[in-house]
Amino acid sequence: EVQLVESGGGLVQPGGSLRLSCAASGFTFSDYAMAWVRQAPGKGLEWVSSINDRSSRHRESDSVKGRFTISRDGTENTLYLQLNSLNPDDTAVYFCARAGSYYSTWFDYWGQGTQVTVSS
Repeated sequence: EVQLVESGGGLVQPGGSLRLSCAASGFTFSDYAMAWVRQAPGKGLEWVSSINDRSSRHRESDSVKGRFTISRDGTENTLYLQLNSLNPDDTAVYFCARAGSYYSTWFDYWGQGTQVTVSS
């Protein structure tokens, strides 16, 4: 059974940082591109960042470029998202997802999400 379990969310002040983790199991992690997607209160899903299966390429949305960094650890089967210079617009539930491919916006498995709240 494919499972994706996020952790690391919380309440942080503007300008602060967080590191999100996503523990993957039930599939060969190194065979798949992975992504982070978020959903702000009252809004739709927003793609945040993707990384390819070999960790050699990554891409980010314009709204987080230069502030968020995606990475993965194949030995731990874990996906990460480092969030820096957070602002209130980053408040959202953050989901990790398994991607159809590196450039795909189709995701077949999702985690349950972790809440990130940016507030003073």
